[in-house]
Amino acid sequence: MQYPHYNPASDNRPLSDDELNDLDELLAALPSDAAMNIEALDGYLAGLLLTPGRSLAELPGEAWLPRVWGGDGETDPAPFASGKQRKKVVMAVLRHLQSIALAWTHQPKAWEPIFSFAEGDDEDTEYADAEDWAAGFLIAVELAPEAWAPWFDDPDTAALLAPIAALGAEDGPLAEATAEARDTASRAIPDAMLALWERRQPR
Repeated sequence: MQYPHYNPASDNRPLSDDELNDLDELLAALPSDAAMNIEALDGYLAGLLLTPGRSLAELPGEAWLPRVWGGDGETDPAPFASGKQRKKVVMAVLRHLQSIALAWTHQPKAWEPIFSFAEGDDEDTEYADAEDWAAGFLIAVELAPEAWAPWFDDPDTAALLAPIAALGAEDGPLAEATAEARDTASRAIPDAMLALWERRQPR
């Protein structure tokens, strides 16, 4: 099955909050346990955009899009109910991908990743938890381990990636950590992503 390439010059509009909710619900309804939720998708797309030494525009859509819904089955258009539903998901994913790239390029300080939040013991305390987001990011890393290896080996970039590895890996050091520790690591991720994006730009 062939899918569209990512086109950085496209005029795709960012998804509205309602459209993001619709995409999340659509993915949740798919009959695949490996389908991403909207948080994991957001992290996955960020990881794809940040992959060192490679332009996502050069990667065929079929090399990365099926991971969003847990892979294509043997029958077309599995796991979707119809080709129309599949197209709707593909176009929504491409629009959200473009919105991340545009935000990082033009309004980086206004960009916010999609994390879970939970209330603390009192109403004034709210904890961020980027576990799903980080797990999605690490799926992008798995697609190009050789490209990512230098960044995980370099002390500066490894420090920026550390919260993601700690939260997203199944056996990560924060898997059983307190809500406070997970919140601290989660809130370090946005600035780390912007620093990596800046590092990735041509000098």
